[in-house]
Order: sequence, then C-alpha cells, then structure tokens
Amino acid sequence: MAVPSITFIGGGNMCEAILSGLLKTGHPTSHVRVSDVNADRREYLRSTYSIDTFDDNAEAVLGTTASVSKNVPVNVVVLAVKPQVVGAVVRGLSQSLNQAKPLVISIVAGVQIKDLQRWIGGVVPLVRLMPNTPALVGEGAAGMFADHDVTPAQRTQTEYVVQNIAKVHAWVDTESDIDAVCAISGSGPAYFFLVLEAMEKAGVEMGLEKSVARRLAAQTALGAATMVLSSDEEVGELRRKVTSPNGTTHAAVESMIEAGVPKGVAQGVRACKARCASLSEEFGQL
Repeated sequence: MAVPSITFIGGGNMCEAILSGLLKTGHPTSHVRVSDVNADRREYLRSTYSIDTFDDNAEAVLGTTASVSKNVPVNVVVLAVKPQVVGAVVRGLSQSLNQAKPLVISIVAGVQIKDLQRWIGGVVPLVRLMPNTPALVGEGAAGMFADHDVTPAQRTQTEYVVQNIAKVHAWVDTESDIDAVCAISGSGPAYFFLVLEAMEKAGVEMGLEKSVARRLAAQTALGAATMVLSSDEEVGELRRKVTSPNGTTHAAVESMIEAGVPKGVAQGVRACKARCASLSEEFGQL
C-alpha cells in the first residue's frame, strides 16, 4: 500500500493521538495536514510535529498553500470535530470533498453516514470509526463501519490509521453496531474508572494510603484485562478459576452480585447504546 496523505479536520486530543502514532512509525510529515480553529493549537501541532496546519478546512483538504505537504493530494480526511458543529463543518467542506474525492473517516460520535452524505452533497466513500480515550496512551480499542462506496484498498487505509491508536480493532457489519461499540469500548473506560474509583475509596477506608490503593487497583485491572486478551477461555471461566468456594474472592463476588453489580453494568451499557441512537436522531436534524 502506498503511504496515504491524511488531512485532519479538528486538531484535538484524538487527532494528536493518531498523528503522533503515525509519525512514530515513519509516516512522512509531507503526508499530513491539520486544520483547527484555535490558533494556539495550530501552532503547537505545527511546531511539535513539523507539519502544515490551517485555519481553513477546505484549504487543508486541497493543500494549495501548503509548504511541507505542497503538491501532495489528499487520500484520507479524518473528521475529528465536535458533534454539535459537524453539520456546519461538513457543509463547508462539500465543494473540496467532492473535488478531491478522498476517503472520509468520521470519529464524530452519533453522526450517521446518511447525514454526512446529505451534508457533503455527493458520493464520497465514508467510514465511521469509534475509538476510545485509552488511545491517548497507546491502549485503545476501536470499531469501524464502511459504507458500500469504500473499496478494499480504502479499508486497508482505514486500518493503517486505526492501528496507531487501537490495539484491538474490528469491522462491524451494520452501522447500528457502531452504537454497540460505543456502549462497550467507546464509553467503556468510564465504567472501569467508576469501579477503580470505588476500589480506591474502599482501600483508603480500610487503611491503605490513597496512592497505594490507586496503583494496586489499576494494576489489578490491567492484569485481569491482559489475562482475558491472552486466553481463549471464557471470561466467566477465568473468574471461576480465581473464586475458591467459601473463600475471600467468593465472599466479595457474591456480595457484588447481591448488590446488583452485573445487572447494573448491563443496564448502563444498554442505556449508553440507547443514548447513541437518540443522539443520531438529534444530529440528523442539523
């Protein structure tokens, strides 16, 4: 695969996570452009990564005034703006996107492909990508959905982008599955932060130093997750193997089940998926 030229619309944290990962693996600075409304952010990205930055989204796509990436046509455009402004942003990009015909990868939560197509006003291949915030520390997970105009080569380009932020990534079969990805991995870090927060607090109440309780809980979560990823056994079986009858772990797990922890987690995941669907309807009115 030829190295794709990538333009980011929105220069926030997720853009930087992808950008830094790309450059660390040898992606040339001549094949990256970033557009952002914030002048300080543009200067930070330009000076830190030696790339072209723009305050005009269409100019970033076409690159006619670029210096580092001069004469390099765009292959991939990554939409990384807030959902509340994506309609206006994409409408403003309509002419340049229809001219350049790049693969458009949207990481904007809750915005459906049909709405992106409506705002673009033409046929442009579109992928929805749902990453998560652990991408910022190289431990991300992501799900991807491609519309029917995306070619096998463009799927490969998408994977080239995603592998820099997600250790686990997978294509899903339907766009509605992206809502399920959001409910499991997109919003999932917050669920584990909630558990870790509760474990840290309990540890302090039992006499541990806060820093000790925090590090023990976090490392335990990391270790348990690593065991799951490195094993073919069902998660339930792994749990049973460390839960001796009438032992300490058994007492803890039974108490948590009685308190409704598994039910509450499942209920929360379903609530997240439902909210994703309702947000899609709201953004479809933009």
